[in-house]
Amino acid sequence: MTDPELTAERGHGTGVWPLIRTERAALAADLAELTEARWATPSLCAGLTVREVLAHLTAGASLNTVRWFAGVIRCRFDFDKQVAVRLAEQLGSEPAETLERFRRVVPSTTKPPLPVIAMLGETLVHGEDIRRPLGIRHDYPVDVVTRVAEYYRGSDLVVVAKKRIVGLRLAADDGPFTTGSGPVVSGPTTALVMAMTGREAYCDDLEGDGVELLRGRCRAA
Repeated sequence: MTDPELTAERGHGTGVWPLIRTERAALAADLAELTEARWATPSLCAGLTVREVLAHLTAGASLNTVRWFAGVIRCRFDFDKQVAVRLAEQLGSEPAETLERFRRVVPSTTKPPLPVIAMLGETLVHGEDIRRPLGIRHDYPVDVVTRVAEYYRGSDLVVVAKKRIVGLRLAADDGPFTTGSGPVVSGPTTALVMAMTGREAYCDDLEGDGVELLRGRCRAA
């Protein structure tokens, strides 16, 4: 872990798990009435359906450090293969099973070797990867999404974010989050988080002289 990641882990620790549980439960509720056809909707994660992204979230909440390292070794340090294998394990035979498996991990505090705040980030970002293509709107508490933004601005662990926003000034218009210097990118904190983590679609929700530069960096991801 880099210093910002260690700081996030020490500063948020157990206080973040209730937030993760709340966001997991909200996502499960949002998907409860989804028709089978809509489960095949392409997500914002390239090449994955919304159902597959949900299975990926289940996998992350089911994988402790020992199992994670064992899987990495088994996959010969091919991290993309490890993700694909774990996703397949949690997909189930039909969408209803995929959702039920996710519901079972809502209270889980199991995690790979990541800071706890990273697990909140994964829940929020992948939740939006699922919701946006489905046209589902979810309002996050500003303090929760601000915590996630503060984490990603200093981290390239799991997903590149810190490098993507170099030379830009990000400023939320719905909360206290600001970072960096340079051409301005402003808008909702959630949109800033999603753009920081490479989701080009959320650049449409942002404004400022730096938006097109950020959009280009999302495309290059």
